[in-house]
Amino acid sequence: MIIAKVVGNVVATKKNEGLTGAKLLVVKPINKKNEYGELLEEEKYLVAVDSVGAGIGETVLLVTGSTATKIMNDANAPVDAAVIGIIDEIEIY
Repeated sequence: MIIAKVVGNVVATKKNEGLTGAKLLVVKPINKKNEYGELLEEEKYLVAVDSVGAGIGETVLLVTGSTATKIMNDANAPVDAAVIGIIDEIEIY
């Protein structure tokens, strides 16, 4: 699983029929800490299917690969990443 920040939406008027009705989000993975212990976003972006109603600015839990496909009704849907949770708080010790 990956921690990420939602930074945008993807609007596609034409897309694969397996993605019909799916909300697509642009997310930035978070996996680094600065010298103060604060989490930092990576420089890359991912597009993920939203299964929990996440919004811009929220920190989310992301799955990738074949696990992400399982959130869709269509097992053949072209999904590589999916938001499966909204994170309220992160405690790092």
